[in-house]
Amino acid sequence: MVFRDRTDAGRALAERLMKYANQPDILVLALPRGGVPVGFAVASALRAPLDVFLVRKLGVPGHEELALGAIASGGIRVFNEDVIERLQIPDEVIDQVTLQEQKELQRRERAYRGTRPAADISHRTIILVDDGLATGVSMRAAVMAVRERQPRQIVVAVPVGAPDTCEELKEETDEVVCVDMPEPFHGVGAWYNDFSQTTDEEVRELLLQAEQRLSEDEPSPMHSR
Repeated sequence: MVFRDRTDAGRALAERLMKYANQPDILVLALPRGGVPVGFAVASALRAPLDVFLVRKLGVPGHEELALGAIASGGIRVFNEDVIERLQIPDEVIDQVTLQEQKELQRRERAYRGTRPAADISHRTIILVDDGLATGVSMRAAVMAVRERQPRQIVVAVPVGAPDTCEELKEETDEVVCVDMPEPFHGVGAWYNDFSQTTDEEVRELLLQAEQRLSEDEPSPMHSR
């Protein structure tokens, strides 16, 4: 299955998640930046709140598309030991890359949310959304960080993913929802007609729209009597 764009993918994903619609404890957490348009479509369909959950891939210097690990909000670090051992990446390089990405994670936290606090995760059903799963390193970091905040359950939801990665994540979460698991996989972008980069401005705008939609959906005091 090839999606037109991330919004189209999010609508297809939402159809697989409708059992969670209109439930008061649901929170959709999107991984920026590409996961936010997908998460916005999911949250809109489920009538659920949307927030971002910051994760940064730690790219191998000179081969940034190859992940040596990932970091997430809350100081969580996950490493791809196979890559580190195979390329003999020294600890000081790992520390340097981690520090650089930590600064970017903090910048994005401020840029996307401004002064708004992060959504409360504890005792809620968390739906973690991204635009796809390749190695799954970033999503694993997100799952670990979310679990530390004691949610009721964790659902990973993506439009497309590598079959092995989706299967492995089932062992670490309560549920994995993946619309398509093509074989061979060929990378996330291969399954989108439009896979252009999502901008910081788009992320901010979608978060504001999601917040406005929720406030409009709330019944007025007169109707709630």
